[in-house]
Amino acid sequence: QVQLVESGGGLVQPGGSLRLSCAASGFTFSRYAMSWYRQAPGKERELVAAIASAGGTTTYADSVKGRFAISRDNAKNTVSLQMNSLKPEDTAVYYCRAYYRFLRLEYWGQGTQVTVSS
Repeated sequence: QVQLVESGGGLVQPGGSLRLSCAASGFTFSRYAMSWYRQAPGKERELVAAIASAGGTTTYADSVKGRFAISRDNAKNTVSLQMNSLKPEDTAVYYCRAYYRFLRLEYWGQGTQVTVSS
């Protein structure tokens, strides 16, 4: 059974930090590119950050460059998103996604709420 379980969301003040984690199981994690998406109320889901299967290549949305960092541990089947200098516009539900391009397989987590507010 495939599972992606996010954790680490919560309420934080502007300028604060949070670290999201996604624990994967039920598939060969090291073969999958991993990414974080977010969806704010009334908006479409958008890509925040992505990391290649081997961890060597990362991609970020312009809005989070220099503030967020994605990383993965293939030995522990986890992917993380370190979020610094958080802004109110970062408020959203954050989702973990696994994608295996050779078979076009993708899996999603259930999401974790991040709220940035004073």
